[in-house]
Amino acid sequence: MDQSIKISRPFGVRDKIGYLIGNLGNDFMFTFAGIFLMVFYTKVLGIASELVGVLFLVARFLDAFTDITMGRIVDRSHPKKDGKFRPWIRIVAVPVALVSFLMYQSAVASAPMGLRIAYMFTTYLLWGSIFYTAINIPYGSMASALTEDADGRASLSIFRSIGSVFANIIVGVLVPLFVYTTDENGNQLVEGTRFTITAGILAILTVVCYLVCYLLTEERVAIAPAKKPRAGILDTAKMLVKSRALVGIVIATVAILAAQLLGQSISQYLFIDYFKSKNGAALMSAVSMLPGLAVSPVAVPLTRRFGKREIGIFGSLCGAVSCFLLYFMRTRSVWVYIIVNIIGFLGFSLFNLIMWAFITDIIDDSEVKNGVREDATIYGAYSFARKIGQALAGGLGGFALGFIGFDSSLQVQTEKVTNGIYTIATLIPAILYIIVGASLLFLYPLNKKKVRENTEILKSRKKGNEDTHA
Repeated sequence: MDQSIKISRPFGVRDKIGYLIGNLGNDFMFTFAGIFLMVFYTKVLGIASELVGVLFLVARFLDAFTDITMGRIVDRSHPKKDGKFRPWIRIVAVPVALVSFLMYQSAVASAPMGLRIAYMFTTYLLWGSIFYTAINIPYGSMASALTEDADGRASLSIFRSIGSVFANIIVGVLVPLFVYTTDENGNQLVEGTRFTITAGILAILTVVCYLVCYLLTEERVAIAPAKKPRAGILDTAKMLVKSRALVGIVIATVAILAAQLLGQSISQYLFIDYFKSKNGAALMSAVSMLPGLAVSPVAVPLTRRFGKREIGIFGSLCGAVSCFLLYFMRTRSVWVYIIVNIIGFLGFSLFNLIMWAFITDIIDDSEVKNGVREDATIYGAYSFARKIGQALAGGLGGFALGFIGFDSSLQVQTEKVTNGIYTIATLIPAILYIIVGASLLFLYPLNKKKVRENTEILKSRKKGNEDTHA
């Protein structure tokens, strides 16, 4: 630990809670967009689902530049008095929340279609590719500056994931009960004005969460700009591609996010159009989060005992089994659908809890191999991978809805379309979970033994540097 940093207190529960609340702010926006944004675009603004899919793909192409660029900006920046990463949270909190709110303006539905489409592209790209990137990359990179301890970093990943669980419960359970109404035939209809109100409330909560995160956390590890010249963005990208660990976790992350986010977004269509139950949509969101809370106390002991890679493989297989079961069952029962899903939730909840700890392992592995520590650059590449997963979820969902004949001008869909929605919600995630497990098993090399070896190498190097300067 660099003693030039003024440390007011040791790393502890206060930092973990602050980091949890920071991700609560992140996911108020992210979860709301992941679950409801396509519903807003198709059912409130009346934009074709295929065009929404194009938007998500275009945004992720732009992210290829903004994510890595933001990572390099943060890596090159000099620490301020409040740290290297925390200042970004303070600066970007209000702009990112404001743009998130602007995405859900139901009054735009009365504008000409060309203006609606322009509005959709402009506000979404500003939010997802600019402002969300500008706050999420420093926030995620900050974990390695809060503590050097491996278990401490693993616990930060778990607390971050718990923050995501809370956001999913709040957004997933309460929002469907508010934004949907029921007609005399039992059909679930969307209320556009309520989308705008909900977005405003969540934007305010987001700002509050970010500021609380800023106040409760403290950076203790000096991560100064590298002394050796850095390569250009293209060279950096080549370096990242050469990292088998990063390639493995990128493929796994793209697949698992595509599976989970596709499940979240399509589940709204599934419960509203197939099951015709907004209460079922709320219940599904609540139940999906409970396994994460249940297994969170044992996540660190399990990863210490078995390893992160091994836990990830187990979790992805659980997700695949549950989705394949549902696909072949073709159930009409909301309860059966939710109960079978619990099999998958119990497994990949463990993976979700430790997901962010994979990145600190990869950062350490890169430093061992290259002699350069680039926390934000690697995190930026990983963040880009996560957005590719979002794009696949949105793109696959949008194009698949168009393929089965979904009509965004209709509030009530045909039986053929609703049956197609069921297939999208079960079969595609099952295949994606198989890809996750295969990537971790055959590509990702950082098993339990290798992570320990890297930790010891870096400790030895640091001790050698301290002895040299003594």
